[in-house]
Amino acid sequence: MDYQFQILPNAELQNIVPLVYELNNGKISLDVLQSRFKEMQQQNYECAVIKHNEALIGVTGMWFCTRHYIGKSAELDHVYIQSEHRGSGLGKQFMAWIANYIKAKGYQSIELNTYVQNYPSHKFYYNEGFQILGYHFLKKI
Repeated sequence: MDYQFQILPNAELQNIVPLVYELNNGKISLDVLQSRFKEMQQQNYECAVIKHNEALIGVTGMWFCTRHYIGKSAELDHVYIQSEHRGSGLGKQFMAWIANYIKAKGYQSIELNTYVQNYPSHKFYYNEGFQILGYHFLKKI
């Protein structure tokens, strides 16, 4: 199959909203996602996508920063590939492409969060060389 990996221009971020909506099983409304991605266009955020026959079938956001404990780091956010395109090594190829992109920008590490109950992702990230550093806590205020 013919897949292309690329950085999506920030002006086109609204195009990934349907994929992120799928990822969250509709728990966050389309309107809220559209509003948040509009804000993210103005922040230190980039988006990598997978295209298949010009259709967006995979996505991850990347937040770029410098952290005291690891240095220049990119945090992956909302990593998602549509289910019909999984199981063929595409995720592994996407992660390699992302790592090369991030390294070429001068960053030394990649971080991410994954939901506690998402066991298939845990196995995938372990196999990709990720290690658990700590717990991610959240408090809405």
